[in-house]
Amino acid sequence: MSTFAIKADRFILPGATMQGGYLTIEDGAFGMWSADQPDCEIRDLTGCIVGPGLVDTHIHGFYNHATTDRSAEGINASSVELARRGTTCWLPTTFTESVEQVADSCAAIAEADEGRSDDFVGARIGGIYLEGPFFTEAHVGAQNPVYLIDPSVETFDMWQEKAGGRIVKSALAAEKDGACAYCAALDERDVVTSIGHSDAHYDEVLAAVNAGASCFVHTYNGQRGLHHRDPGVVGAAMTTNGTYAEIICDGRHVVPGAIKALVDAKGWDHTVLITDCLGCGGMPEGEYMSGGLPVVMKGGLCYLLNEDGTTGSIAGSVLTLAEGVKNMVDWQIVTAEQAIRMATEVAARSAHIEERFGFIKPGRDADLTVFNADMTLATTFVGGVEVK
Repeated sequence: MSTFAIKADRFILPGATMQGGYLTIEDGAFGMWSADQPDCEIRDLTGCIVGPGLVDTHIHGFYNHATTDRSAEGINASSVELARRGTTCWLPTTFTESVEQVADSCAAIAEADEGRSDDFVGARIGGIYLEGPFFTEAHVGAQNPVYLIDPSVETFDMWQEKAGGRIVKSALAAEKDGACAYCAALDERDVVTSIGHSDAHYDEVLAAVNAGASCFVHTYNGQRGLHHRDPGVVGAAMTTNGTYAEIICDGRHVVPGAIKALVDAKGWDHTVLITDCLGCGGMPEGEYMSGGLPVVMKGGLCYLLNEDGTTGSIAGSVLTLAEGVKNMVDWQIVTAEQAIRMATEVAARSAHIEERFGFIKPGRDADLTVFNADMTLATTFVGGVEVK
């Protein structure tokens, strides 16, 4: 591969945002940033902001493919289309299904990851996120209640074997029997546990956090809300030290004012931008299946489809992470720099994958997401290759 340098208005680097200058890319890996023009090919992106490749830590699929397909080809097809829309790393996220179906989903994701050639240009698999089946029926949302079970370390270990060690994050309701023991066991394995789809009281959530839980699933959605006599799951997300709070930044799942309240309470550096995108993301409006349940996509959102043809509760988003970054800036909740970091550095740290993803550092794979001045997506690079 060749050596070239990108010229742009701003570069979001680990220590600071650098104004102007050049970022060198050598054989698909990051080189150094320099204020002076290097002696190599120059790719002129004047007017743009260059950040690390976006990292989506909660996403079920894209472009009519999802983890529930249990297909390596489907995972790879999603990856290609995600990269075209600015996401260079994702955690394929499972649904609440049978123990055997979750195992097969993990195996398919592992197969996709293992089978990729060096010239594959698509979003990298940063790990696997298990969203379920350790939830409560009170806040089951678009998860299938038939398959809800109590947390089991033995079951997790079986899934991790099927995944080839790729599971980095597992969600559960804090009030479930065995929740604290599960959080402690996964903490020992350096796997993140995330509290969600939960009706837990504040003290129950604190017990799970003290046992090792460190993240909150799509904050506000599918959980006991904030009340002045019981802060609930939302209150715990806002107040617990060192934890991370996911937020679906489409303005529909959570209105901008509530997102601002979370960011102001939690800090932008512990608030993770996610999409929770379903497999119908990137597709035309219409009826689809999601997590074994019928859904309908319309008006930029996905809803459960009732037997009588009416729409039920929100099932998930069809958001891209690049759109979410732009939303946060347009709503004036954070700066452009902070929004990009929330979808890269903060996201990677929250899932314990920051050693590979989320930062522009010399020697790492040159995965970049580039924004125009108005925060629309300009282009994406994966391994130094511009995605077309």
